[in-house]
Amino acid sequence: MVNTTTQYAEKFTHITDYIYKNLNDDLSVAYLSTLANFSKYHFHRQFSAYIGISVYKFIQLLRLKRASYLLVFNKSTTILDIALLTGFDNPESLSRAFKQTFNQTPSEFRNDPDWKYWHEQYEFVNHKGEDTISVDIVEFKKTSIAVIEHRGDPHLINVSIQQFIQWQKSTKSASIKNAAIYGLAYDDPESIVNNHFTYDLGCEVHTVSDCSTKSAMPNKKLPILITPNDHGVIAKQIPAGRCAVFRHFGSHDLMRIKIDTFYRKWMANSDERLRDFPLFFHFINVLPDVAESDLITDIYVPLQSHG
Repeated sequence: MVNTTTQYAEKFTHITDYIYKNLNDDLSVAYLSTLANFSKYHFHRQFSAYIGISVYKFIQLLRLKRASYLLVFNKSTTILDIALLTGFDNPESLSRAFKQTFNQTPSEFRNDPDWKYWHEQYEFVNHKGEDTISVDIVEFKKTSIAVIEHRGDPHLINVSIQQFIQWQKSTKSASIKNAAIYGLAYDDPESIVNNHFTYDLGCEVHTVSDCSTKSAMPNKKLPILITPNDHGVIAKQIPAGRCAVFRHFGSHDLMRIKIDTFYRKWMANSDERLRDFPLFFHFINVLPDVAESDLITDIYVPLQSHG
């Protein structure tokens, strides 16, 4: 017997996935309703009730999110080009929508983004669909990383990201610019008290000790010395050990679904025990280098050794 709740959730997952992947297209209600075999006369209300906002607002917020990242992290891209890249007809329509949504013009946001208010506009997410995961067990190698420690409001994480990017640029190192990017999540952002959120964002580096090992020598990677700096970047390590790893495709806003599924279903049905080290992310690619729908993230959960 078909579970109608699951079937209903799958239809909305299909619709939202389609929107994420086709933001530059003409996403009419009439067309979107046909994707899920819903009546166009009821689709708007169904979407709003399930997701939390109207389909028009949902689409606009996704377009504005990409525009926001381009404004702050690709400062050489003109506002005209950003408007065209994000599905707006012209800079004026982008500016109107941006000002109405974030209380800042695109230029104001580019120069001094109010990330806290920006995040508040994206707290509508009400994605109730069940998710399935494919989990592998791997031996993660000890990895040296340079990190900036974000401590405080999770809505201000992009401020720390900006500071870290500034440090990357100051090193003038091609290996740093193209290094693997990691995030260490010491807390659950939905369960913190008084905004005491702890998170490390950083990238892989090759220290003197790394490059002195035989395994590193053939790669001819020059060591990066992490000296005291104005950006607050320090040296840390992700220890070696067994990890469960599963891959997430698409928006980081929806990773929570997959993580919850891992703890609720996979861990509950396995004989594994968690290691005393936080969950961490390997960001295969990042915004605004790719569209939000094309993001790829590997999620690692440290496990205790067997035996």
